Amino acid sequence: MEIISTIVIGAIAGWLGSSIFKGSSLGLFGNIIVGIVGSFVGNWSLGKLGVSLGSGWIGAILTGAVGALIILFLLNLIFKKRL
Repeated sequence: MEIISTIVIGAIAGWLGSSIFKGSSLGLFGNIIVGIVGSFVGNWSLGKLGVSLGSGWIGAILTGAVGALIILFLLNLIFKKRL
């Protein structure tokens, strides 16, 4: 059951991050991957800053969205489309 909740939280966090960060769309699976990896990045970075966005599902989604924003920002820096 934990893997399903991780995927759901990752999907919501990835979607939220991609909605806030208006970059290139990664699709459903890309958003899920960015959201799951973003959760780890968000936990690490917010933990280093001493910031907590709450506990439970809402806190996990917000933390994942912050991490997803960081990842999307870095991906757009690395793979910037040239006109």
